[in-house]
Amino acid sequence: MLCMLAGALALLLGATPAQAGVLTRADVARRFPAPLIVGERDAELPVWPLFKQDATAVALAGYVFESADLAPIPGFAGVPLNLLVAMDAQGIFTGVEVLSHHEPVFLEGLGDGPLKQFVQQYRGLSLKQNISIGGTGRVHIDGVAKATASVRIINQSVLAAALKVARARLGYGAGRDPGQIAQVREDIYQPLDLGQMLRRGLVQYLRVSNREVEQLFKGSDGAGLDAEARTRPDGTFIELYLAMASVPTVGRNLLTETGWRKLQSRLEPGEHALMVMTAGRHSLTGEGFVRGSVPDRILLRQDQLPIEMRDVDLDLKLAVPLETPNVTLFRVTSQAGLDPAAPLDIALPITRSKGIIYPERIVRELGLRYQLPAELLIAPEADAKSWSAVWEQRRWELLVLAMGLLVLSVALLMQKWLVAGNARLAWFRWTYLAYTVGFVGYYAQGQLSIVNITGALQALLAGRGLTFMLFDPMTVALWGFVLFSLLLWGRGTFCGWLCPFGALQEFVGKAARWLRGPQLRMRHASHMWLGRAKYVSLVAIAVSVFLPGQMTDRLVELEPFKTTITLGFVRAWPYAAYAAALLLAGGVVYKFFCRYLCPFGAALALLGKVRLLNWIPRYAQCGTPCQTCRHRCDYQAIAPDGKVAYDECFQCLDCVAIYESDQRCALRIGERKQSVIPIREITRSRA
Repeated sequence: MLCMLAGALALLLGATPAQAGVLTRADVARRFPAPLIVGERDAELPVWPLFKQDATAVALAGYVFESADLAPIPGFAGVPLNLLVAMDAQGIFTGVEVLSHHEPVFLEGLGDGPLKQFVQQYRGLSLKQNISIGGTGRVHIDGVAKATASVRIINQSVLAAALKVARARLGYGAGRDPGQIAQVREDIYQPLDLGQMLRRGLVQYLRVSNREVEQLFKGSDGAGLDAEARTRPDGTFIELYLAMASVPTVGRNLLTETGWRKLQSRLEPGEHALMVMTAGRHSLTGEGFVRGSVPDRILLRQDQLPIEMRDVDLDLKLAVPLETPNVTLFRVTSQAGLDPAAPLDIALPITRSKGIIYPERIVRELGLRYQLPAELLIAPEADAKSWSAVWEQRRWELLVLAMGLLVLSVALLMQKWLVAGNARLAWFRWTYLAYTVGFVGYYAQGQLSIVNITGALQALLAGRGLTFMLFDPMTVALWGFVLFSLLLWGRGTFCGWLCPFGALQEFVGKAARWLRGPQLRMRHASHMWLGRAKYVSLVAIAVSVFLPGQMTDRLVELEPFKTTITLGFVRAWPYAAYAAALLLAGGVVYKFFCRYLCPFGAALALLGKVRLLNWIPRYAQCGTPCQTCRHRCDYQAIAPDGKVAYDECFQCLDCVAIYESDQRCALRIGERKQSVIPIREITRSRA
């Protein structure tokens, strides 16, 4: 379910890569000195070949390329990381280096040290392995705490770029990640005769008569050119049995025990062997065929892509009674990317020539399909390199988040019940804020930030999509709920209930009051003037997105979220001191940063203009003359005339609790004392 939801988001957030590498041949040569020789950059593929002097010859040693040229996957600032990747001619990484990045967690956060240590783990690993982060694949590399989503994007960038080069230059199967290919089960063997194998599809049979071949050429220049087809139309053109002999249940039943052992000795791990047994006048090898070469009379395709196979010069004895004198084995290497779980399409090209000097060649194909049953295969592990795997791995965290959001939604929709008692509201609010700080913030790292917005803007301005955000499912899930709550209630739902730093600041503010620390409440005019500062900071950050350089990376540091929540104050002292100062300021001026400086809060306030509900109930007398709620609102979100400034409201529900209370609402208290106007006849209005 989660992956289906994320998949729908991926379609909406699809990317269009657009990024260029920065290195010259001289730059690469400085990084790869003698005895290596850096060749000219490939005209078709943005890679530099590496050569090594071998006696009197120069041998290919590998390739060097920039990930931004081949897989420009945006990071969390909306800008792709650029990695220099070196790979030898066998698909083994010889080095990965970070050329540039804008990842917020590493910029003046964790620093480049953990990032460099992470990419060094690729050295010596092979593309033939399923490389994943954290231990779910056949080969795993260690992630970086606090930077899980970022390192997954790095891993995908390295592997996606390397696979493009491997497919284009090293003969790897086009379109497939070797780590996501099913494996043949070597531990399953069931004795079967030929009839049973044919019925189960383990052996495919094809017989074609001369008449049927002639029908293929009907209406073309190749019609009528085969004399034997005219004289013996019912004769056998070809009779063929085909099977994947490298599968134990197939090969051990078709071959003698000696033949099976001989075949196994010739296959490397991950390789496959197709055995073709034929009779009839048409030969698969032909007169000029060279043993050990690639055949031209039989072709293998998968997903409409050709897969190379070579003849195995091996004389094997059959263990089944077949009147097929010709037995040919073809090997498919692991680099070819054949997936034994997917159908194999076998084509037999039939060529006829018309003319003598410059004959015209007319080609038609015979075909059959072969597919192994699932019980003989090991399904590939979930793709731990992609965003879909992240959603699966964090499934229980997303479930806890969903439950928390559901509880909050129900509580806010039933606000009259929630505020019916002061103790009930206080208990719920402080419990939920503890959940926000502890689970959403420090554990799940779900702190939304202005960086989410600037990253999206930078990606879209560069012509890329927003798929990179799917690597952080907590952020995507929270954004989905926040957009819903903005439409319903406005800014207050996130800022008052779901912002970990805001919740932490609220705890500090309450603790300061409990300790009787000094408290400063702004005058209304000063409050309104200071409230504009957050919009100024938002505009400055938004403008910087359109400017060159790294100004945006510096301006977003106005937010202390990364220091406080993401890194837990494990950061250079100026950043830690700045974040601590803001928390202390919140102990004097209630939620100082949230109310006056937060650019993300300003953005949500603007987005909250689309709010559908004025959900705070008001009496006609609120503000004229009653000022109770205004004086008791810690956020000063109620104007002297009684109107609620929803852009500044944090949805704490204190004013709703006062409105519903006979002991706290001045209007209700006065009515009860004077017994002049029944409370039910007081005109109610909506601010």
